[in-house]
Amino acid sequence: MSSSPPRRRILRTAAAAAVSGLTAPPLLGAAGPARVDARPAARPDLAPGSAPGSASSAVGGRSGPATGGGARVVRERRAGERIVDLTVRSPALGGTAEVRLLVPDGWDERRPRDHWPVLWLLPGGNAEHLSFTDDYGLQHEPSVRKVLVVMPSMPFYGFYTDWWNGGTGGPPAVETFHLRELRPLLERDYGAGGRRAVAGESQGGYGAVKYAARHPGMFRAAASWSGFLHPLMYPDAVVRGAEYLGVEWRRIWGDPVRQRHIWEANDPYHLARRLRGVRVHIAAGDGTPGRLDPPDVEPDEDIPGFEELARLFPREVISLSESIMGDESRAVAYRLQQEGVRISTHFFRGTHAPAYWERELYATLPMLLGALRDR
Repeated sequence: MSSSPPRRRILRTAAAAAVSGLTAPPLLGAAGPARVDARPAARPDLAPGSAPGSASSAVGGRSGPATGGGARVVRERRAGERIVDLTVRSPALGGTAEVRLLVPDGWDERRPRDHWPVLWLLPGGNAEHLSFTDDYGLQHEPSVRKVLVVMPSMPFYGFYTDWWNGGTGGPPAVETFHLRELRPLLERDYGAGGRRAVAGESQGGYGAVKYAARHPGMFRAAASWSGFLHPLMYPDAVVRGAEYLGVEWRRIWGDPVRQRHIWEANDPYHLARRLRGVRVHIAAGDGTPGRLDPPDVEPDEDIPGFEELARLFPREVISLSESIMGDESRAVAYRLQQEGVRISTHFFRGTHAPAYWERELYATLPMLLGALRDR
């Protein structure tokens, strides 16, 4: 893949959310989608509870309920052959969010009883959910013509988490939006079936494995490409990356010491046993230049507070974030093996860059789609 446009050049912090040359947008609550009144927090050691009741509306010419857990589609539009873009108003996020669907053959003529297997693809912390089609051309891949591909957006640096917010809960509740609002909405009105697989890049890889672990039985397979899989292994990476971006990091999981139980409840390493029965694939680079990096690949941008982390790795490492993600990915992979989880891995030389994620997407598709075909 050619070098990425400025907005796609990931600033390779361990947070993997800042973009080179891009001023980080303010976060939900600080800004972002409109803030709604905080609601009581769900217990952080459990998966989110049931969402509020739904309302009814007409969407895309179809009458009946177009909501899931209180969410509703406020705009539906075609963005190309087999591509449908939705704008969803979400109580969990306190505003609207974008979702791209890559629909299967026959979807336009579907009947109420027609449902397809679903592949969820999760973007990184930069929240660019369109990359799977706009950059990687997934809509041209023949093997996905019989599944519904769901590519939801996420608030910038959202970490696929219902934020703790000092114990008050409230927006952004990212996990609740995706799995308690959006999922039932798609099953009700857009042909999503009950066989699901999930995968993602960077922070999205973390989200994929975490979602599969926190919701046993929901996903048959999960894949992480350069995922931030073990936040408690390098908590300073979360903290310093967030501070660099102007994010109030304690709002996400609290303090890694005082609220350690919340960190553990959102850390795939500590959720490993719950992945028994899920087919898992983990891929990550080592932070050194690899064959998909251009000859003039630049090292990570210097992030204040990362100096101590950098000393932990060999001098030839130029992508500190990928080294950290590689360490965390190996630790989680080994833990999953110990727990008897069916896991495959691909560890390689390379940096934290979209070229590797595109490669891993297509390399992992047979496993993900195979899990959807299994009875």
